[in-house]
Amino acid sequence: MTGQEHAPVSGTSGFPSGRALSARPDAGVVMVAVTDLLAADSPRTGGDDLAHVRNMAESATELPPIIVHRATMRVIDGMHRLRAVIMRGGDRIAARFFDGSAEEAFVVAVHQNAVHGLPLSNADRTAAAGRILRSHPQWSDRRIAEIAGLSDKTVGAIRRRLPVNVSGQRIGRDGRARPVSARAGRLRAGELLARRPDAPLREVAAQAGIALSTARDVRRRLSAGEGPIPPKRPRVARPRTPVAGPGPAGHEATPVSVPVQTGPGDVLPALRELARDPALRATVEGRAVLRLLSLHTQTLDHWERLIVRLPPHSRTAVARLARHCARTWDAVARRLEGHRAAERP
Repeated sequence: MTGQEHAPVSGTSGFPSGRALSARPDAGVVMVAVTDLLAADSPRTGGDDLAHVRNMAESATELPPIIVHRATMRVIDGMHRLRAVIMRGGDRIAARFFDGSAEEAFVVAVHQNAVHGLPLSNADRTAAAGRILRSHPQWSDRRIAEIAGLSDKTVGAIRRRLPVNVSGQRIGRDGRARPVSARAGRLRAGELLARRPDAPLREVAAQAGIALSTARDVRRRLSAGEGPIPPKRPRVARPRTPVAGPGPAGHEATPVSVPVQTGPGDVLPALRELARDPALRATVEGRAVLRLLSLHTQTLDHWERLIVRLPPHSRTAVARLARHCARTWDAVARRLEGHRAAERP
């Protein structure tokens, strides 16, 4: 060590990305003896690139300061630069110190290596993201993705493979805690508003980790005597549309499947045509009609296979409901035919 006081790098506890390190490149730069430094706890699983070190050593360009973890004297960022200085025959190197835990130092190392210098390999970034997930499981996928230079979907996949602790909240890139699920946030907001109905919505949103608009919706629902969580909308299953398969050479693709099992010969073409109609497929009502038609345009043979397996005590009730369905479909048909007749000139 040089014996002089070393100024710390800005951003220590809870340091998320190392972004503050590049705010003032000359802040707290000191000269440190190379013999006082230890090898980095590097995210580079393959070690240093000697060709890259040699190119840096032979360059006349002044090298930027390295970053050193004060508590351990390990290099956080700049092992290639340190080896280049040693290769040049130097005994001192410009450095800035980082004050924080070893886990925070590794986060800074990953981010610094991801944003400049020799890029990390995909395997290195993936391994680094896994390590950060173990030490900071409360951080969001997006936050870790920004640090490691990965997509948030990739980080999410890594999280699912690891036995990491799962909490009800995640801390995002902006430092704010948010619930993993909107349901948990709404329930929390409902509890807060039940105790303090006149609480400021911004305060409720902050404590529950939800958006202001969500907090406003929770208050509206509670005022209307409803629960904080809106009911799930019923899902309308989309009918399977015809799938185009490769046709003979020189011809257009032909349908290879239909949205129903099988039906009368004169019914299937009409059903196929309806299933192709974008005007029907683009609306909830149209998709519902297609689904109902798909369920009911079955052959009598198909129904016969179902009927013979019915328990005897249920057949009367099934027959009554079948007649009801028949009357309903007949009424629908008459209504549609009436509309069609009224549209004729």
